[in-house]
Amino acid sequence: MDKAAVLTQMLRTKETSAFLGGESPITVIRGNKYIPLLARAVQGDITVDCAVEAALLDEIRSVVLIGPEGSGKSTALQKLAVDWAQDKRLQSFSFVFHFNLREFNSFEGTLSLKALLQSSHPSLTAGSVAVVPKRSEEVLFVLDSLDQYRHSLDSSIHALCSDPNQEASVSCLVASLLHRSMLRGAAIIVATRPTGNFEYLSGTRIEVLGFSKPQREIYFKNFFKDANADKALLHMERTLEFYDFCSSPRFCWTVCSIYQLLLDSGAKLPETLSQMFVDILVHLMKTLCLNEASVRALVLALGRMASLCLLDQHSNSTKESIKSIGCPQLLTSVDVFLIVDGDLGSDKCTFSFQSQLMQEFILALAFFLSESTGEGVEHLLNKHQERAKFLDFFLSGLSEEVQCRPLETLLGRANPDQIKDFRYWLKSSSAEALRGYEKAKHYRCFHLLHQVQNEALVKEIVTPSAQDVVYHENLSLLDSVALNDVAMSLHKIPTFSLSSTNIFTRMAKVLAPTMSLSHILTFSHCTFSTGAIPHLASALSSGVVSELSLSNSHFSDEMLNILSTSLQNSKLQKLSLHACNLTEGCCEDLVSLLTSQTSQLCMLVIRYNQIGDDGLRKLCKALYCPRCRLQEIDMEMCNLTAASMEAFAEALCSGQSQLRKVNLTNNKIGDSGVKALSKSLQHSLCKMHSLVLFDNELTGTCCSYLKEALESEHFSLLELDLSVNDLGQEGALLLCQGLHQPGCPIEKLFLKRCGLSQSVLKELASLLKNGTLRSLSVGINDVGDQAAKYLWEAVAHPNCLLEELDVEMTGLTDACVVDLCAALRATKTLKSLEMRNNSLTDVSVPALVQVMQDSDVMQELNLRYNDFSEDVLDMVANGKIQY
Repeated sequence: MDKAAVLTQMLRTKETSAFLGGESPITVIRGNKYIPLLARAVQGDITVDCAVEAALLDEIRSVVLIGPEGSGKSTALQKLAVDWAQDKRLQSFSFVFHFNLREFNSFEGTLSLKALLQSSHPSLTAGSVAVVPKRSEEVLFVLDSLDQYRHSLDSSIHALCSDPNQEASVSCLVASLLHRSMLRGAAIIVATRPTGNFEYLSGTRIEVLGFSKPQREIYFKNFFKDANADKALLHMERTLEFYDFCSSPRFCWTVCSIYQLLLDSGAKLPETLSQMFVDILVHLMKTLCLNEASVRALVLALGRMASLCLLDQHSNSTKESIKSIGCPQLLTSVDVFLIVDGDLGSDKCTFSFQSQLMQEFILALAFFLSESTGEGVEHLLNKHQERAKFLDFFLSGLSEEVQCRPLETLLGRANPDQIKDFRYWLKSSSAEALRGYEKAKHYRCFHLLHQVQNEALVKEIVTPSAQDVVYHENLSLLDSVALNDVAMSLHKIPTFSLSSTNIFTRMAKVLAPTMSLSHILTFSHCTFSTGAIPHLASALSSGVVSELSLSNSHFSDEMLNILSTSLQNSKLQKLSLHACNLTEGCCEDLVSLLTSQTSQLCMLVIRYNQIGDDGLRKLCKALYCPRCRLQEIDMEMCNLTAASMEAFAEALCSGQSQLRKVNLTNNKIGDSGVKALSKSLQHSLCKMHSLVLFDNELTGTCCSYLKEALESEHFSLLELDLSVNDLGQEGALLLCQGLHQPGCPIEKLFLKRCGLSQSVLKELASLLKNGTLRSLSVGINDVGDQAAKYLWEAVAHPNCLLEELDVEMTGLTDACVVDLCAALRATKTLKSLEMRNNSLTDVSVPALVQVMQDSDVMQELNLRYNDFSEDVLDMVANGKIQY
């Protein structure tokens, strides 16, 4: 095969660059402007060229290049063919045949494969063609534009042939090649968008990703070649980069082309996708030199054609359909808006749009220009919903009069009834979406509002009640841009919650303004890149955030170090770092934060982090500083032991500590740790009000220390939680002695699963009659009905102030119900009673239902997981009973 002749033929192509259709592949190649595209392949993200070469080494030797419109597939294939002809690539092949399958759509008659090869490659001699079948392993077929190929590849509808000399239809020849019936040893590369024919293809699949960000920067600099390159690139990144199609070389060509025109004329660059297509359409219509009536007629005709193509399986329209539209100007716009397949003079040629984005934009514009038909916008959207991705975007943008003014001089005014119809739909559908919990509908609403660019409309639709419903998860970059735009229109955000999202640098930069407007920021199960942290820090230091939660997020000591300086200058009062992969290493930064001149932090949650004893000792330094305002700290499951309790206890008595509430749940504090803490509780400078020692491996021994503290004149705890510790009867009775001390301030006492006995509950009942406790939990202690009887008597006592009582899983039966109901009738304070996981049966239900109906005091009775049958469920369905 004469490579020089093949190269000459390829470089002599008549293809030209088009504003919407992109720069022609040969222009790119001849001008040395080709930028190798990224592809996702088995080997990972590599260039398309390398991915194809590697795939052709496989035994199958069949490659499917998949990518969206304008992603650069055609240019990449022609570059491979040119490189072969120039002895740069694919040198294991002696024959490379490049075909655009779209050109076969209008091909009629039959011919053999040999005849097809010779007619498509005139430089190929008859002798060379004869050799092809004998040396099929040296043959490579490059087949472009399968998505625009109108014939099916379904082998069941073709009589596949194997003889290269056999005449058949072109569609049969193509199917025979792809199904390996003919020239089985040949290698094949097929380029396509995902289409119906896609399912019939086998081989290595390579996804074309288009330009990476650095490649796009190179493209812009090559296009502008002046100071405008940076200006254009920065503007695109701010307003358009988040759309998937921005990696498309064709779209980059269109953006650069319109930006160049606008910059040269001193015009403002567009802020939204809709505004950009307004500018593009204005430019293209001016090139046609039509009057207002003709332009309006052309847009309406293109709108009808856009609808036909979106509804057509192959995204194109026949010449007969074009004629039926009845607009003479339509055929004159072929080079500007359309692509023609076949001879324009033939009735068998077909038409398609160069850009689906422009196709949808024109359909939206035609809707507003057309006379009202009664079908309305909802009908339009439903009719095209399977294929149109941005139709509602463009409808939103075009519904705003300010954005449409550049078009009015060309087209005249839009139909006000159509605009009114759309606005009604936008408001009603948005209100419905925001009332629900489907995230996709929330974000679609935000996208539409972003296109409108109307602050008053945003405030009308996204009301305070709607904001309460909206929370965010799995946020994409595109969604974050629309969300931020809406937030900027609202000017303040009470709470911004984001979960299960990979927050990378670009997204954090986009969301920074929203974060700075929020009073409460909550990130749950999110992953932060290191580059995202400075943007979060900036939002915190410049904004109004008073609460920040990073619970269960992929964080680290290093990230907290970056954040800590900004936190010192923020208005932050509450910080939750629950399960953030922190270690002792973060504690110095926390100390700096807590002791800074401007720190307002009063609540710190560091639970489920490996802080350890050394980390707590470091944190204690903050409690000696008069600038530290910390009042509450949660250190659940922080790998603490008794070894750090002495230092912590001393810090609590420093005279500077303002700590009121401490949670040490699930740490191995042990009795010796409680001994140290008990000493601090007796100190006049200790200001503690709440201490949670849940599951701290305590025994009855610790109760003597606590008893001593309870009897101290300086004891100030209002809440004490000793649940899930093996206190036993002896230890609990010692505790009760301390609680009986006159003036004991304890109001909330939690003793769940502490090995309590009847004797202990008798003492606790006596304590209740003294009128100090307001909340008592003795659940998961197997004490039975007799022990509970003491409690019921206490609840009924006139001095009892108890408001909450928990007797879950305490072995209660129907025998307790009479006393229980008497207590509930007598109490003037009890509001909530927890009785889950006991052995009450249907017999008890009528009395319990009646007493709850009669009581004006009781608000909640939890009877879940008792031994009730389905027969009484309707009876139990009282608003104040949970079952």
